[in-house]
Amino acid sequence: MKSAWNEFCLSYVEVELKTETQAISRARLGRARARLLEWYDANRRDLPWRRSDDPYAIWVSETMLQQTRVDTVIPYYTRFLECFPDLASLAEAELESVYGEWAGLGYYSRARNLHRAAQRVVEEYDGRIPDETASLRRLEGVGRYTAGAVASIAFDREEAAVDGNVIRVLSRFLGIRRNVGLPAVVEEFWSVASRLVSGPRPGDFNQALMELGAMICTPRSPDCGQCPLKRSCDGRRRGDAENLPRKPARPRPRRVEAVAAWIQRRGRALAVRPAEGGLLGGLWTLPGGELEPREGAEAGLKRNLSETLGLEFTNARAVGKIEHLFTHRRLRLHVFSCGEIHGRVRCRGFEAHRWLSPEAFAALPHGGPTRKALALLAEADPVAGGKRVRLHEPGVQTP
Repeated sequence: MKSAWNEFCLSYVEVELKTETQAISRARLGRARARLLEWYDANRRDLPWRRSDDPYAIWVSETMLQQTRVDTVIPYYTRFLECFPDLASLAEAELESVYGEWAGLGYYSRARNLHRAAQRVVEEYDGRIPDETASLRRLEGVGRYTAGAVASIAFDREEAAVDGNVIRVLSRFLGIRRNVGLPAVVEEFWSVASRLVSGPRPGDFNQALMELGAMICTPRSPDCGQCPLKRSCDGRRRGDAENLPRKPARPRPRRVEAVAAWIQRRGRALAVRPAEGGLLGGLWTLPGGELEPREGAEAGLKRNLSETLGLEFTNARAVGKIEHLFTHRRLRLHVFSCGEIHGRVRCRGFEAHRWLSPEAFAALPHGGPTRKALALLAEADPVAGGKRVRLHEPGVQTP
């Protein structure tokens, strides 16, 4: 009975929303479109990917910009294209070298998917990036938004691209005060965006919507006085723009306790690589693992090293702790420097291992928690080689 009632409620919301959004006049949308493009022409930021009409460069930028700030992306984008200037060079590269150029940018599945998708374009599309959204969405890591953005910006297709900025702008402009976590509500944003993008310069229009959300119609303290849509914005008229869009409550990140160890043998440190697919999979890290409930950090380190690598240690010195926030997890990592190690490495919880100089270790592609752990070692453990660890430029500390 409950399922049937929920289904009825969702159907009701969907019908009511369609009635509301379909009632928006073509003239109102046309005026909004013209004002937005005029504002964009006068105010858009000079970003490196906007100087290129190369579909590959545009695709790379849209991939990097997923869940990452523009200012953070710019230096990574520039270096990535210097290393992989075209799709063929990316497809031919080793995944580890791709990770190396991505290191610090976070959300490493993006790099893995981009690499595999480039290989698929070479294999199945003769090296030419497809220009239709249906074909684009068959590529790894290309969802509905990215397909629409690439198709419109790179190929001048009249395709919508709805992200968080667009949802915020449209919810305020149109006065949509329903929970944007509901699929039916999201579909109506796509419907309105599809009506708006229809016309000349679809790529510029999509970028204008996103630019407005990033620069003027911000999540907090929107600068309504400077908005090109202020005359017909429902949120401004009613005075509740800052409270829109209405989102579901976000769950609190789950606390995770883990351990990691700096292990040296004859001047070389042990690096391990988790298997692809998991959190930070494919990146190099320090040996260790998660703690069990109510397990002490040193006991947990002993258990993890034995279970995953077949190693035992004589003593371990606690160096300190680091905190790292993932999207759904809050990690506390206990960092140790191990004394004498016994046994031969037999990977049972990792895909690969290497014994490396501290400098070579630091040059590997690794994620935010490992970067923080190495920085802690560099500050607190010079005897173990920490001061010889040199990191790349810091990036966003995300998964």
